[in-house]
Amino acid sequence: MEKSFEPRQIESKWYAEWEAAGDFRPRGDGEPYCILLPPPNVTGTLHMGHAFQQTIMDALTRYHRMRGFRTLWQGGTDHAGIATQKIVENQLAVDGQSRHDLGRAAFVERVWEWKQHSGSTITNQMRRLGASVDWSRERFTMDPGLSAAVKRVFVQWYRDGLLYRGRRLVNWDPVLMTAVSDLEVDNQEKEGSLWSIRYPASDGGEGLVVATTRPETMLGDVAVAVHPEDERYQALIGKTLTLPLTGREIPVIADDYVDREFGTGCVKITPAHDFNDWQIGARHKLAPITILTLDAKINENAPEKYRGLDRFAARKAVLADLEEAGLLVETKKHKLQVPVSQRTDAIIEPMLTDQWFLDLTSETRVDGRPGPGGRKAITEPALAAVRDGAIKFVPENWSTTYNQWLENIQDWCVSRQLWWGHQIPAWYDEAGNLFVGEDEADARAHSDVTPVGTLKQDEDVLDTWFSSALWPFSTMGWPGEAPVTDENGRVVADWPQDQAFLPSAVLVTGFDIIFFWVARMVMATQYFTGKVPFREVYINAIVRDADGQKMSKSKGNTIDPLDLIDGIDLEALVKKSTASLLIPQVREKVEKRIRKDYPQGIAAVGTDALRFTFAALATYGRTINFDLKRAEGYKAFCNKLWNAARFVLMNIDAAPQPVAQPVTEAEQWIYARLRATLAEVEAQMTLYRFDLVAQALYEFVWNEYCDWFVELAKPALGGDDKAAADSTRHTLLAVLEAALRALHPVTPFITEEIFQSVAPLLGLQEASITRRAYPRAEDFPADDTAAGAGIEWLRTVLTQVRRIRSEMNIAPGKAIPLLYAGGGAGDRARVEKFAAQIAFLARTESQRWLDAGEAEPAAAAAVVGEMRLLIPLAGLIDLDAEKARLDKEIKRLDGELAKSSAKLANFGEKTPPAVVEQERQRVADFTATLAALRGQLEKLGGM
Repeated sequence: MEKSFEPRQIESKWYAEWEAAGDFRPRGDGEPYCILLPPPNVTGTLHMGHAFQQTIMDALTRYHRMRGFRTLWQGGTDHAGIATQKIVENQLAVDGQSRHDLGRAAFVERVWEWKQHSGSTITNQMRRLGASVDWSRERFTMDPGLSAAVKRVFVQWYRDGLLYRGRRLVNWDPVLMTAVSDLEVDNQEKEGSLWSIRYPASDGGEGLVVATTRPETMLGDVAVAVHPEDERYQALIGKTLTLPLTGREIPVIADDYVDREFGTGCVKITPAHDFNDWQIGARHKLAPITILTLDAKINENAPEKYRGLDRFAARKAVLADLEEAGLLVETKKHKLQVPVSQRTDAIIEPMLTDQWFLDLTSETRVDGRPGPGGRKAITEPALAAVRDGAIKFVPENWSTTYNQWLENIQDWCVSRQLWWGHQIPAWYDEAGNLFVGEDEADARAHSDVTPVGTLKQDEDVLDTWFSSALWPFSTMGWPGEAPVTDENGRVVADWPQDQAFLPSAVLVTGFDIIFFWVARMVMATQYFTGKVPFREVYINAIVRDADGQKMSKSKGNTIDPLDLIDGIDLEALVKKSTASLLIPQVREKVEKRIRKDYPQGIAAVGTDALRFTFAALATYGRTINFDLKRAEGYKAFCNKLWNAARFVLMNIDAAPQPVAQPVTEAEQWIYARLRATLAEVEAQMTLYRFDLVAQALYEFVWNEYCDWFVELAKPALGGDDKAAADSTRHTLLAVLEAALRALHPVTPFITEEIFQSVAPLLGLQEASITRRAYPRAEDFPADDTAAGAGIEWLRTVLTQVRRIRSEMNIAPGKAIPLLYAGGGAGDRARVEKFAAQIAFLARTESQRWLDAGEAEPAAAAAVVGEMRLLIPLAGLIDLDAEKARLDKEIKRLDGELAKSSAKLANFGEKTPPAVVEQERQRVADFTATLAALRGQLEKLGGM
């Protein structure tokens, strides 16, 4: 082994060897264990959320692979309809072109070229993270096999009376010119206005005053609603008002939806441009009036003077005309939630358009034929899967989120007005008749209508989530009965065999897509295979920065996982962090933060340390705060393991003979601790408590093996007892190798590298640690309670002696006299048994028991049970010099405490809580340190 641990040198080497050797493919005849990778966008790059989630999935995969399960981590990428199309459209815009200049076929070909160019970026980054995905089975949501599955599902749902085309209100992005899902919309709080507008009564009366945040939409109003029990407006219910600026007469209606306390208690009803108004309009059978074009301009249904105006220009014109007419009653500031497109930052418009919908709410088929509707056939089985325990959420509380959404679900708009994606397998003839099939011939064959003229395919594509909903079974080769091959002729799936991996063991995902992906996978998989897609859903936390803030490029608090792994200097980090920020003020703010938070850039910690950090942070909490200092700490852990392994290997020059039973108590103790650690790891892995897995492994490797057993082994290795020395050598190796296997799922690279040096000395035949079985508690010698108690006693003695050395500032190399007082027969027996170890590890020049009645010398003392340890200080330290040093340090800390206390007292209400807490901690630390130093000074004063 090299003298120092250099992660970068070993990581690329081992990953390439694992992949080439086929170590990530399912093997053996054990019970199937499968994890589905949530397919990242094909044009995406690895971010902290990916790295955290994939660390968890890889740890589970490697653990179960080593446990003998026939393990598959199914990977692949998503075509990401909107995101990918937007990237290519932006590229075209640089050349002054649009997709319409190319035409659909040429544009789609251009997107495929971009996919080939950038599609492997994130999968290569996953390799850097150590993700042991079976890349030989990698799928893409638009590869031929998955595309065939998409067509089959669409056609089957349509023929089962569950898919329909209708004119409904959807979220509309006027820049992308497509419907978008709720997931692609951010509700942002913005400063706006609330305008109160008078709608005169048609009979010349005063009428009503309505309050609105979107006055331009009044051009499409069809009614004004009041609460049926609002006494102020009883006389007007059923009468009509004159809609300002249009002259149209609209009715006053009564509806329980109206909040009497908000505004004036009167609500304008615009069904074509508001989701709530749509429901009210439907209840009162009011015909909607659309007043916006698809690019958010005023259309021909509005008065001529507003036609063609952008929606916000129209707002200004409408308000000016209302004010001129004396109908603008009041304008006041108002905070409101504005729906904004994640892709374009455009404000979303509810828009009435023709779309395809999956029925999830009807009791009977939407086509009027006999049979169950979507609620019976799709939604209720998805609810039952969780209610009846076929699917379990971890933590369990997320099942409530799942249930609430399904219980209040709306029909799913599955169509998108894009060119990149799965084009809807529906055709129309020249008379407008609809034909649905997997291809045009199939569509014709299954229609009772003779087509009029030629058929033209529907131009819309399916929502990206539609194909993602099929991921659990489409990746396994459904619906084919023959093996599915890729462009190189390699088999990537075989449904007759691979359906054994369905349901998968666990889905690891974030809470933000429980609705959009998790629930829809349950719906689709149950409907088409009769199985649930997974047995458990582990909802991982969301990664935030060290202060608990959401990571954002505009805040400058995002971290590229690869920058943590490889390191990055300050100037490169500043350039990278500000490259995509166009607003100068934001760029300056981000640069300032980067220079403050990372004055030296980011030092490389390596993949293993980053993965261990993620595992240690993986609690059941909703969020985790990622602190770079934790990663640096776990790099130190890797170094500790490396150095301990080097020590062991340097002290073993030939393969030690295995022993039937460990000879020394220290060996018996370390085996007991190993058994307990492995039992704890196994229990916590079952519960997905990766933080407790990491804690148990850290405690065992750092404290018990490296700090204590390696030290306790030294007297045996250098002693005259050959049997003890030989046994200890074997135990050092055997426990180290077991620890490497135990750590491997979390820290794969360092464990493989060390294993290669350890394995030959133990006569192991496996070429890689990935081929070794995961260690189990029962694999190792049974606990010896007496031996364990003896070593714990020895550890306590050594710890107390070292504490005194530290407190008294006794040089580590200085040999000390050690006296024992009090205690019982058991203590005397242990002192005699462990005298050589104490002398070696505590660096004592002498050890003896005080005689009965003998006066204690001036000494530093510690208590171990009923026994007292005494270290006479005469001649060990210069008392006067030590007193002077302590006195000087106490005065310095008194000054620091005073400054911190004054600062704390002067903080006001506006002081950030994190700053206040930091200063409180400083005060507490100074106070505790001062108490210890004063106690030490007082002790020296009595000598």
